[in-house]
Amino acid sequence: MRAFLVVIDSVGIGGAPDAGQFFNGNLPDTGANTVAHIAQACAEGRADDGRSGPLHLPVMDGLGLGAAVRLASGDDAPGLGGEPAGRWGAATETSPGKDTPSGHWEIAGLPVPWDWHYFPDAQPAFPEEVTRRVCELAGTDGILGNCHGSGTVMIDQFGAQHLRSGWPICYTSADSVFQIAAHEEAFGLDRLQQLCADLAPMLHDMRVGRVIARPFIGEVGSFERTANRHDYAITPPAPVLTNWVQDAGRRVYAIGKIGDIFTMQGIDDVRKGKDGALMQHLNDLVHEAEDGSLTFANFVEFDSLWGHRRNIAGYARALEWFDAEIGKVIAKLRDGDLLIITADHGNDPSWPGTDHTRERVPVLIHGAGQGSIGQVAFADIAASVAKHLGVPSQGPGRSFL
Repeated sequence: MRAFLVVIDSVGIGGAPDAGQFFNGNLPDTGANTVAHIAQACAEGRADDGRSGPLHLPVMDGLGLGAAVRLASGDDAPGLGGEPAGRWGAATETSPGKDTPSGHWEIAGLPVPWDWHYFPDAQPAFPEEVTRRVCELAGTDGILGNCHGSGTVMIDQFGAQHLRSGWPICYTSADSVFQIAAHEEAFGLDRLQQLCADLAPMLHDMRVGRVIARPFIGEVGSFERTANRHDYAITPPAPVLTNWVQDAGRRVYAIGKIGDIFTMQGIDDVRKGKDGALMQHLNDLVHEAEDGSLTFANFVEFDSLWGHRRNIAGYARALEWFDAEIGKVIAKLRDGDLLIITADHGNDPSWPGTDHTRERVPVLIHGAGQGSIGQVAFADIAASVAKHLGVPSQGPGRSFL
């Protein structure tokens, strides 16, 4: 009996009751729906770059994805009309943020107990004392960026100047985050990571959720971010699912950025890489993970490569790739294993702006029979995993198993 909790980052299904309180620029997130709008674009022939036709997700739709979209939002997702063979539902977040830590902490049983600090969408975006601290730690006379922006845009815009000056590229978004991009070779990967680690306590005291090292390589005109991203996140202020499982004497495996998100709390083993490598790690752990263990995975590229860049076709391709691969994983699961596929927020690639969108998320379950679990809370996912593994749940969630 094992549990596999897989977060497909940003794959929202609309319908968040408080979406009007969250914004992309001046536009509220009311009506955002990542899966439904991708499916509609595919059906209308607006997402035929590298793929064609209606969105094809037979595995996840068979578990209940299309039904979950309809339950969450009432929206139609063309191509996702199958009769569910798994258990399925839609989860609603209560934490006051549409960001990675908020979503993951609550999925792990801990709604965020405070309001995050966000930097204003202005230039400069950062207080002078933060900029001074970065310069002091980096040994530079200034920083580049100092604004809201998409990471790839920041690198394209400031990469050449970064190579000439040696100044780090610092930027933020609508999330509670401070990101630093630097060239792995010219600036140095170890130096970048040490800069972020040393800066993090100051930002955490301000309730900024994460300081993120964003290394890149290449030359002007061909810069490329690497897989050596590292998130320096605030430590959860109370035990979460990973702690519950580890404290019960079980082993916890983290795939992707899970270890960073939870600052290694309750984690025994971390496996990183790009999403293709992460899927191989998940396949490996289906074979290797021992009885009673938890494998907690995050697949980030839906969000980082396609959602923020508002690339509908790319997002559709990624969903279809994931669907085919997760089908192979499911075929290898043992009797008694539980697999839950969910998401941490939305990032509707059809929406104006470049930031996350406030949405409900799917809860797709293999290994627990059939039927709807209805509308549930994010924290109910942690309670359900704990029940399956036979460990005490310490959060507010209630098991839907």
